[in-house]
Amino acid sequence: MDKLYIIAPAYNEAENIEKLVDDWYPVIAKHHGDGQSRLVIVNDGSKDNTYELICSCAKTRPLLQPLTKTNGGHGSALLYGYRYAIEHQADYIFQTDSDGQTNPAEFGQFWDCRKEYDAVIGARPDRQDGKARKFVEDVLVFLLRIIFGVKLPDSNAPFRLMKRELLEKYIDQLPSDFNLPNVMLTTYFAYFHEPMKFIEISFRPRQGGTNSIHLKKIIKIGWKALADFRMLRKRIQDEKKA
Repeated sequence: MDKLYIIAPAYNEAENIEKLVDDWYPVIAKHHGDGQSRLVIVNDGSKDNTYELICSCAKTRPLLQPLTKTNGGHGSALLYGYRYAIEHQADYIFQTDSDGQTNPAEFGQFWDCRKEYDAVIGARPDRQDGKARKFVEDVLVFLLRIIFGVKLPDSNAPFRLMKRELLEKYIDQLPSDFNLPNVMLTTYFAYFHEPMKFIEISFRPRQGGTNSIHLKKIIKIGWKALADFRMLRKRIQDEKKA
């Protein structure tokens, strides 16, 4: 059976983390890969008891794997989880976030496409997490079209299924501290014409707690990402010339 790793980063998600496990553990149990699949929650140096709650949940859920690391931001936690899944030879790697905005009932249609596409990525036509975040995503896809020439309906949706070989192919192209790995991975997949499909998903408001990434922080991340985009574009061009 196919070995699936679901990766979910978490930072100060004590209000949401048990609901995340309740929602997503049945998915990994259904697609258990002869007991080798895992729901991997990466605690990114939370200041609350998020990690303790994950470990408590894991006592009765053998397919739940708690991980913890020093705080490095959402992108750092994603890359940490992705590399863990690659290291453990997952056949497929799925990513979602831990704030309850995604719906596990929509996973099945992604899984059904796994043989036909190397990446199946969510598109959020109706984001319910505020106009500011929708504006930021619109700016992102505009910049990616200008800089890389790719047209994307959504670049950063935290609902994506990827074959390990595809992720392994591109993950080392990213700086170790890259804040927006999902954005750049989607861009690479499109730029190099990898077999990829977008499927529309629902996207709810945050279900509890406070979002640690506020507008001021988003703008700061955006400025750094712009410089990174230009650097990565130049790297691609240099590799083509070589």
